[in-house]
Amino acid sequence: MIFLLKSFSKVVKYLIQKYIFSMVSKNQIKLITSLHQKKFRSQHGLFLAEGIKVIQELLQSNFELYHLYQTEPLFDSVLSSQKTIISVEELAKITALTTPNNCLAIFKIPEITQIDEKGLIVALDAIRDPGNLGTILRLCDWFGIEQVVCSKETVDLYNPKVIQATMGSVSRVKVNYVDLLEWIGKTNLPVYGTFMTGANIYKEKLPQEGIIVLGNEANGISKEIENCIQNRITIPRFGKLKKTESLNVASATAILLSEFCRANS
Repeated sequence: MIFLLKSFSKVVKYLIQKYIFSMVSKNQIKLITSLHQKKFRSQHGLFLAEGIKVIQELLQSNFELYHLYQTEPLFDSVLSSQKTIISVEELAKITALTTPNNCLAIFKIPEITQIDEKGLIVALDAIRDPGNLGTILRLCDWFGIEQVVCSKETVDLYNPKVIQATMGSVSRVKVNYVDLLEWIGKTNLPVYGTFMTGANIYKEKLPQEGIIVLGNEANGISKEIENCIQNRITIPRFGKLKKTESLNVASATAILLSEFCRANS
């Protein structure tokens, strides 16, 4: 009996692979792989999300699902018309990850909303690494920062690697892309910038409202933006030699947000 059950299970698996795992058309594959690139994400108004955690977070948010591909039944709440079972091999053809997960979803890019100039806002000047942007959004989510304003030179929010790194926080933090120099020049909020030299953040009286500017991984805050910053702050080095050139921008963000939030808790 056990032998028969095992044989039956193999037959069922074969039939599933043959007749169900062949539902991704060449046009679908072409669309999905095109979304690895920013110009096609903008053209189609769609982006990719991969992994159970990220997809579940987005499904529970205001993001609208376009279609879901999975190698096994995972999301009971999704309508059958919006999901497709595919093989591991098919997933490997469409994934944006080095190591494919077991599910990939396409979501619609939401409409852009205006910046609400209140509370603490993180401003990013030409952050280029997708992992850094994703991690910064997770940190903002953790510390209750609801808005991030990016320069147009900053990596695209809907880059698959950014979405992956946010682990769902992209659904709770509003992100805008603007001419950062122009926006900072017009704001009425106090502007803080992070530099190697400046006021010691641990000794400063930090406000409840303001803009915290973080610069490019290699070059820091641009000279043009620097000229608009009224408050220069720094995270002091405590090592004996003090030869470390800089902190990773995401690590610096964690320290800054912790201090700003602690000062006003």
